[in-house]
Amino acid sequence: MIGYLEGKIIKYESDGILLLVNNVGYEVLLSANTLNNIKDKDVKLYIYFHQTEKQPKPVLIGFETQDEKEFFQLFITVDAIGPLKAIKALEIPNSHIARAIEEKDVKFLTSLRGIGKRSAEKIIAALNGKAGKFILLDNENVDSRSDHNTPNLSRVIEDQVANVLKEQLGYSDKDSRILIAEALTKNKEISTAEQLFDDVIKRGIKP
Repeated sequence: MIGYLEGKIIKYESDGILLLVNNVGYEVLLSANTLNNIKDKDVKLYIYFHQTEKQPKPVLIGFETQDEKEFFQLFITVDAIGPLKAIKALEIPNSHIARAIEEKDVKFLTSLRGIGKRSAEKIIAALNGKAGKFILLDNENVDSRSDHNTPNLSRVIEDQVANVLKEQLGYSDKDSRILIAEALTKNKEISTAEQLFDDVIKRGIKP
């Protein structure tokens, strides 16, 4: 079973990469957040190997850190949340999702791709009280990456910017959270709500 790969990216896909390791190309699925973080050609990934009778073709899912893989493995313990559904849903930093689970924020969880109200309620019922450590671990892991440091902004600041994007500019809650996560990942100098808002707007993305 494959648990770790280190190699060179030779092709980017919409949902992952083709990774060259010792002259062998591996198709690796990535979350939208991880795919956005990976810019270097040389990468190291922790791998979740998925193969079942219903899914006979092996699927490799990659993570930048062991903690991200652990959160994913926790996430898929929820009834009806399989690996392929989970990797699509985990499109923003784990700390945001973990915080929503601990705060029982159904609305936030339903903003994730493929997660409806019933699934959000199942996630909270199964994981509330178990996800707290990932709120801190995600920030620590991001700080350890040499080129992709995300500032540790409070939820209050993030919510302020998300509300402005939704109420004044017409963004959906989901798009607002994704744009905020992308801005924080790409610009490590952001430290205030104003800087965060300006960074999102400068990207010129329309709702």
